[in-house]
Formats: sequence, structure tokens, C-alpha cells
Amino acid sequence: MAGAIPAGCSTLLMLLGLLLLICTGGLPLVRGADTVSAGRPLSGNQKLVSAGGKFALGFFQPNGGAAGRWYIGIWYHNISMQTPVWVANRDSPVRDPATSRLAMAPDGNLALFDGNSSSLSPVWSTNANASSIAGATGVIAVLLDTGNLVLAPASSNASSAVPLWQSFNHVGDTWLPGGKLRRDKRTGEIQGMVSWRARGDPGTGSYALQLDPSGTPQYVLLWNGTREYWATGNWTGRSFTGAPEVAASSGGSGYSFEFVDNEVESYFTYNFAVNSTVYRFVMDVSGQVKGWFWVEATQGWNLVYAEPKDPCVVPRGCGAFGVCSESASAACDCARGFRPLSPASWALGDFTAGCVRGSQLQCAKNSSGGLNKVEQDKFLRMDVVRLPDDGRVLTGAASSGGDCQRACLGDCTCSAYAYNGSCFLWHDDLFNLQGGVGEGSRLYLRLAASELPGARSHKWRNIKIVLGALGVFCFVIAASILLVRVTRKRRAKRVNGLTIGDGSVTSFKYKDLQFLTKNFSDKIGGGAFGSVFKGQFSDNTVVAVKKLEGLRQGEKQFRAEVSTLGTVQHVNLIRMLGFCSEGGDRKLLVYEYMPNGSLDRHLFRKTFYVLSWKARYQVALGVAKGLSYLHDKCRDCIIHCDVKPENILLDGSFAPKVADFGLAKLVGRDFSRVITTMRGTIGYLAPEWISGEAITAKADVFSYGMMLFEIVSGRRNIEEGQRRFEIEMSSSTAATADAGGEQATATATSFFPLVVARRLMEEGDVKPLLDPELEGDANAEELRRVCKVACWCIQHSVDARPTMAVVVQALEGLTNVEMPPVPVYLEVLAGRPAHETADHSLYYTPDAV
Repeated sequence: MAGAIPAGCSTLLMLLGLLLLICTGGLPLVRGADTVSAGRPLSGNQKLVSAGGKFALGFFQPNGGAAGRWYIGIWYHNISMQTPVWVANRDSPVRDPATSRLAMAPDGNLALFDGNSSSLSPVWSTNANASSIAGATGVIAVLLDTGNLVLAPASSNASSAVPLWQSFNHVGDTWLPGGKLRRDKRTGEIQGMVSWRARGDPGTGSYALQLDPSGTPQYVLLWNGTREYWATGNWTGRSFTGAPEVAASSGGSGYSFEFVDNEVESYFTYNFAVNSTVYRFVMDVSGQVKGWFWVEATQGWNLVYAEPKDPCVVPRGCGAFGVCSESASAACDCARGFRPLSPASWALGDFTAGCVRGSQLQCAKNSSGGLNKVEQDKFLRMDVVRLPDDGRVLTGAASSGGDCQRACLGDCTCSAYAYNGSCFLWHDDLFNLQGGVGEGSRLYLRLAASELPGARSHKWRNIKIVLGALGVFCFVIAASILLVRVTRKRRAKRVNGLTIGDGSVTSFKYKDLQFLTKNFSDKIGGGAFGSVFKGQFSDNTVVAVKKLEGLRQGEKQFRAEVSTLGTVQHVNLIRMLGFCSEGGDRKLLVYEYMPNGSLDRHLFRKTFYVLSWKARYQVALGVAKGLSYLHDKCRDCIIHCDVKPENILLDGSFAPKVADFGLAKLVGRDFSRVITTMRGTIGYLAPEWISGEAITAKADVFSYGMMLFEIVSGRRNIEEGQRRFEIEMSSSTAATADAGGEQATATATSFFPLVVARRLMEEGDVKPLLDPELEGDANAEELRRVCKVACWCIQHSVDARPTMAVVVQALEGLTNVEMPPVPVYLEVLAGRPAHETADHSLYYTPDAV
């Protein structure tokens, strides 16, 4: 046939074209374009930017990554912190972006070529079946504003055409809105999120989130592709049974979650109603799946979701010789005698690199031809620990703990042993150590002798003897001088044993707290659970001591509950420092002292300082964050049961801290006694307390909503005979009034929540409802948002109320708040509509409530 090119020549031309493409890079890419096409590759510092400017694609180096390792990735273009959401060549970095090219290959695929490599093969390719397209000129790659990189025919609209390939079908560690985590029923392929290898290394890690391989509609977390360590539970059509916070619709937060199951595939996807919302799910290197919101005001990512909540269930989450503990300030710590292998990674919260020995084992020294054996390796006894994985049972000779120890010492690869009738040996690295477990075992960890007490030279022991003798002599001199004050000093020393700041909870003696509080003489507050007194250490540290009343728990149970509450740490929760439990009525709790007292003092009592709207808004947001932490971030959900201004304390900068959380649990949940003896609590009770329904965290949401109204108005929600309004009189009446010197007044009873709800429904201005002390000085948008949130919180139906996590998002402006309906039960209680005065203030007649 005339003009035909032989097959061999065709192949040669293709190779020549490929070489030309790699070496010259084709035509330069126009900066800001969103497309890679034939003759328009990507190289060096060039990047694609999506049409809406939300995402960018180009060469990048991860923060903390190794030099000379470059990746092609997608990140957010319009936020200040570079945050990769997809990496193409995560396991095949290139050395120099200036000589590398992301380009359309002759076969129609998007491919990455390393200019420093002698191979003509790409280091990464989309590997799509693009053979039906006429080579590279018939295909383009477009970066969409969803963060999806799409390979599509050049003649089509990439955003609407069926893609030949798309990055949303090849998720890395991040799941973006609109993406799918799917199962292909034709091929059986399961697409999930896979963590990075480390914080600075996007290589394929060990942790993955994916659909259950068994076919059930749930997510599972897997380690190493096989070991399941957490599951969401089945999808009910509305939420997951084991993760109810992930629901089909979030109500006020504006996102929707959907499960699709058809003949071709099954998948989950989610979206946000507001396109400007920046949210991402990440399979973190810690082994937890996390949800992050970008907060523009703080220019940072805000963590709003993390599972599993207990980091200790993550396999190898603390790496080799790392010890996991829920109660620690950090999830992981190195075992004694070990130090972090990568301190920089540990500082970033990535513990998977684990720990290394601080001192080499004597056995290893001898085997490597070093010094002769001076002192044998020793064992550190670790009590109440979960034994690590992969222990080997030694059969035969080990009939005692001593035999088991000798067997371990005789093997240089043996790292630890345990004996409980059988001898267990662990070799090389130890993983999944956990301390502080309730029913742990005893493990003996092999260390160099120098790492254990008593392993010092004779010279050092002599120095210690001399120093000890000198210390005894100095002590005798000091004791003779201070003999008169020795009793007082001894007690002060014992009381000052509290280590404030290390996260521990100290057990005090009753007489120590008597001493701190000057025999409980300075009372600073009180309530249904008892009275609060001010105490002071000799170093001027001030604390608040609460004497609990009416407790019915036993000693062991009380200590267990206090220990649990002592581990709860959050910037908006009052910190428990210690306790006393000596039987009878000698049960006390020691808290940090809040110099600005409780919120009710600033709202309802006349003080020299008027709490500004800005301060009130931060109080509302801080309390919401504290309650959200109690409900969702603790190992067990803690329901406060008594949210009100009296239990919100303010520190020196007027930052709020929720107090008395968990006390309902300490008194055995005898709520009927609490309700009848606690003043003001009736105004904050959710309807389910009266109807007898099960009490959930939504009861706290209701109480919080009632408190929001009081933050707005600066007064109690129910005030009888205290709200006055002037009656404008005619001129003749005015003359009479001038003569008589009296002005007519009337009183009314107002129920503020219903006033706010109706005003919102009528699209009215809520600013006239603001506390008069503020003189209208408030952000109108924030005020309206608070009023809407409050009305949603006090809905009669438990399901209609938002969670505290959703409330936080709403107050931070991350989600739009829909118009709330007027709660029906408020209308019933009121019995008649509200009246409006000439000056637009609303009130109720005395028989209205």
C-alpha cells in the first residue's frame, strides 16, 4: 500500500519520539494551566492549577523528607500550608525535577520520566487502556477543582466525559469529598486508603482503610494487609453501628454520606453542601484514620475525627520497643534503656520507627570480638503489661523462672522472656508493648547491666559514700537550726509532693488538705455535690478543694473513677490535680484554681467588669469544645449532666473551663437527689429527664443550648417580676404623672428561648435581645449564629439536636446553620404568643408560662 510505514520503522519512530519528548520536554507549560497534553509536559517548578484555583499538581518534596527524593503530587493551592492529598510515584521518587518530565506518552498514557535514568521506561504511568485513542495527541490529563486528576479524550469535556483513568480511583492516604472507597465486583479489586511509610516519606505504609473483604457494608482498618484491628460496624442506611458520628446527613453541618451498591461496584462517598469547605479523611501514619477541617482564622488544620480512639489497639503503632499507654501525655514512650530511633519523627507524632537501645548488650559485645565479659546482661521487670506479639514457647528444660532466664541469656538474639508455668522467649525487636493494662502480665526485658540500678563502678560507689556522708552532716546541722519549725516543714514538704504539670493525680491525706485550706475557712463556691474552698501551697500555688457530700460509692470504686477522670485532659476542661478518700465524708477533689470565678458571676451579678461579646463568644466556643471532648474523645463517653453557668469557670484571661464533669458518675448517678437540691438546674434539664427516656450526651446539648441563651441576654432564661417596660402615656396622663411624681410600671414574665426562636422564624433582628450591658456592641453574624445554634440545641427530639462536635463546627463558621424550627413544647408551655412593646422588646404576660 502506498505510503505505508513498515512495522519496524514505526517502532523506531515511536522510540525516537519518546527520546525527543524526554530530552527536550516539548513545549513549555503555560503557568496556571490545568492540562497536560501532547507537547505540553510538566517539569521543574511548573505546576497545574485547577480551574477554580483550589488544587495544584507538580513536583514537591514532603516536609521532613530526604534530599534528592521528588514526587509528583496534588496539594491544596489556596491554603498556606502545603498539604499533599495524592502522590503519583509514592514508591518511585525521582532525583531532579528539572530533568524529569510528566508528559503524555506515545501510547496515550500520562507518564513520569526520570531524566537521570538510562531506562526509557517511565517510573510511573496511568497504565490506562488508551489504545483506542490515536496516540498521545488524542488524550489529555486535566486537574479538576475536586482534586481529581482525569485522563480523557482531547475532544471531550474532561469534567463530564467518562474518564479513561482518574486519580479518584487510585486513592493514596487521603480521601477527598466526591472520591470513592470502592469494591469492583467484576475484578474483585478493593480500593482503600493506605498510609504513608513515615511523615516525610509517602511510600506505601502498613496501615489501610478499606471496605470489608467479606463483602459486608463496613470499613475495616488493616495492618500489613491482613490483620484487622478496628471496624466501623455495618452501615444501617443512616450511620455505622460502631461509628454513629459518621451519618448519612449531618443536619446543620452540611455534609452527606452515601453508600451505593449495584451490579458493577459498591462504594462509599461523601460531599459537602458548601463547596468552599476544605475537609479530608487521612489514613495517618499512626494507624488511625483522621478527619481534618481547614480553619482559615487560625491558618491550621483542626482534627475533628479519629478512630480508633484507643491508639494502643493499633498494631506496631509505637514501633520496636515502644510502649503504648492511653494515660500518657503522648501515646508512645520508649521502654527503659531505649531512646527514639528518629527523634524528629517522634516530635511530629510518628512513633512507628520505634526505639533503639541506649547501651549495647554485653552478649553482642562479646560476639563482635570486643572486650571480655565484665558483667552479664540483666533483666528489667515490667509489671502489668500486655505481652508483645510473636513470643515462642520454650519446651523441655525450662521448669522455672530461673531456667527461663538462663535460656534467654544463652541466646544473643533473645530480647525478653516471661514465665507463667511455661517459658516464653522473644527474639530481636519487641512490638505492641502496652503498659498500665488492667490484667497485664509480667515481662522481663533484657538490658545492658549499665542500664539498671546498682551497675556502677567501685569508684562511683566510693564517691556516693563520701557525698552521702557529707549530706548527712549537712542535714544534722540544718535540723538543729530549724528544730522549732520541723513539724510545719515536714507537713509542707509532704503536701508539696503534688507534681503539678506532669499529668499525675495525687492522693492526699485529709489533714494535708486541712492545712492547705486553713481548716476549710475560705469558701469560694458550692453546689449540690458539695462546697469548694481555696487552698494554697507554700510556693504560692493556689488550688480549689471540693468537699464531696452524699457519696455512696465504696473506696475502690471511688478511686477507680477518680483515676479515670484524672486522665481527662483538655484546655477547656478543669484539671483535676488530686483527691482524698479516707472513708465517711472525707472524700475531696483538688482542682486548679480559676481566678475569675464562674460564668454566672459575670452574667447575672453586677461586677465592675462587663464580659464583652468577643469574650462571651469565645466562652461559648470553648465550652462546646470541652463538652465535645468529653462526649467523643474520651475512652468512655462522659455525660456532664449539669451544664450551666455555675459550672463554667474562667481563668486569668477569661478562657472557659468546664467544671464538675463526671461528678454525677462519682455519686452513683442518683440524679433525683441532685435535681431536687441543685438550685437553678431545673431551667437546664432536657425533656427526657422528665419523660423517663434514656439519658444520652444529647442531654448536655440541651443544657448547653439553654446556657447559650443566657450568654446572649445576660440574665436567667426565666425571670419573674424583674423585666420592666415603660408605658408611654398621653399628654394628659403625663401631666397627672408630673403632678403625682409617679411613673406607671408593669411587670411581665419572659421565657427568653421562645422569644429568640420566634424572632428567628420571623427573620427579625436578634440584636435587640442582646444584653443591654453590651450597648449593642456585638458582631451581628456571630450573634445570629449563636441564637440559631441555641435553638437547635433545645429541640424536643433528641435526634434533632446536633452533637457537640457539630456545634463546634457551626460556631467556628465551618458550616452553615439552617433556620431552626420553634420547639413545639415551648409553645405549649407558653400557652400564648409573645407580645412586642413599642421599643421592640418582647415579653410575656404573667400567666403565659
